[in-house]
Amino acid sequence: MESAVKYRRILLKLSGEVLGNRETGECIDPDALASMSRRVQRVSALGVQVGIVLGGGNIFRGLKGASKGVDRTIGDNMGMLATIINALALQNALEQLGVETRVQTAVEMHKVAETFIQRKALRHLEKGRVVIFAGGTGNPYFSTDSAAALRASEIGAEVLLKATKVDGIYTADPKVDPSATRYDRLSYEEALNRRLKVMDSAAFALCMDNRIPIVVFDFFDESALERIVLGEDVGTLVTEKWV
Repeated sequence: MESAVKYRRILLKLSGEVLGNRETGECIDPDALASMSRRVQRVSALGVQVGIVLGGGNIFRGLKGASKGVDRTIGDNMGMLATIINALALQNALEQLGVETRVQTAVEMHKVAETFIQRKALRHLEKGRVVIFAGGTGNPYFSTDSAAALRASEIGAEVLLKATKVDGIYTADPKVDPSATRYDRLSYEEALNRRLKVMDSAAFALCMDNRIPIVVFDFFDESALERIVLGEDVGTLVTEKWV
C-alpha cells in the first residue's frame, strides 16, 4: 500500500471549529476528536509523515475578540493558547489509538509541550511520529493559516491539506449562492487575485514562494484525507500555473 502513496510528508491544517459541537456547545467534542484521530491514524499507517496545525476558534478567536473590545495583541495571544489546548486534546486522542505523537509549540511551555525546533520536528517525522504544531507562529497578527504555510515550508511538506466545511474552493459561498461552482484546480495567482477567502493571502503567498501545493477538501468526508494522499483528485488543488 505504501508504494501507492502520492504524498509522503503532509501538513494538515484543521480549524478549531472541527473539534467543537455547536448543538451541545462543547468546545472539544469527544466524537469529533475521535473521528479526526482515526483518519490521521489511517494515513499515518500508510507510511505518510504527518504534521498538523490546529486553529483555536472553537475556544477563542483573536479577531472576534478584537471586535468586542479585546486588545488585538492580547486576543491573538489568547487564541494561540487555545491552539495549544486543542493540540493536547488531539495528541491524547491519537495516543489512545497507539499513534505516537508530539506537540511542538511556538509559545514556550516546557512543562506542557516541546518548543518548536525545526530539526527536532523533522526527526520526529522521520521516526513516524505525528507532530502537532501549536501556538500559531508565536506572534500576533498572523493566522493559523499562515502558521500552517510556515510549518509546511519548514518541514519540507509535499502538500498542505486544508480541511474546510465544503468540498473545495467555490466562486462564491455555496451556502449563500446556490449558483456557485467549484474549482477543480487554481493557480496561486488566481486564488490571490480573486481574493478567494479559503486561506489568507499571506498563507497563499508563502506556499507560492515555496511551491507547496494546497488541497482544499471537505472535512466531513471521512475518506477524503486518505484518498488525497493516495493520489485521488479530491477537492480543489491550488498550485503553479499549468498549460
